[in-house]
Amino acid sequence: MSHAHNPGSLFVIVAPSGAGKTSLVRGLLQNELDVRLSVSFTTRPPRPGERDGIDYRFIGVEEFERRRSEGEFLEWARVHDNLYGTSRAWIEAQMAAGQDIILEIDCQGAEQVKHLYPDAIGIFIAPPSIEELARRLRARAQDAESVIQRRIDAAQAELAQAERFEYVIINQDFGIALEQLRAVVRAARLRYSRQLARNPEVFSQLRLAR
Repeated sequence: MSHAHNPGSLFVIVAPSGAGKTSLVRGLLQNELDVRLSVSFTTRPPRPGERDGIDYRFIGVEEFERRRSEGEFLEWARVHDNLYGTSRAWIEAQMAAGQDIILEIDCQGAEQVKHLYPDAIGIFIAPPSIEELARRLRARAQDAESVIQRRIDAAQAELAQAERFEYVIINQDFGIALEQLRAVVRAARLRYSRQLARNPEVFSQLRLAR
């Protein structure tokens, strides 16, 4: 399956927990008005300050499994004993309308999406070091030490997957990392397939001239 005929682009952003992915995506959305974030379904409980329908769509395990069995999810994954999924119909409708979409997912989900949409753009956000990642996770003060250690262990495995992504951004300086992320998004809009989908009249004139 391909979405090359759609004017919108699909960006798959993956990062270890604590690498700064959420902050970078938030900064991107504030600066690039034609980009929207796909709000995932999840079975995990909300963290302090998270809002249903804004940060995630929080649902129970039974409802998640029903939606999954009905084929509603473009991708789904189990992460740290919780389930996450992305609405297929919403993604396809948004891209068909010319909207660029960001998926914040894990390596499992990214593999599923890239299988269905080979021209989706994979972006891996990496921390400058595992030590810095551990410091950020502890500074958040949201998880028990046992959970933090599990996330650190998972991060080491996730970093080994970075080679599978088209772009890797090392989030050492937030401002620089944000500009790099914006540069990837802006460049992706100039791909021939997207220019053809957004401006078909330009290329139809060329064909007539021949």
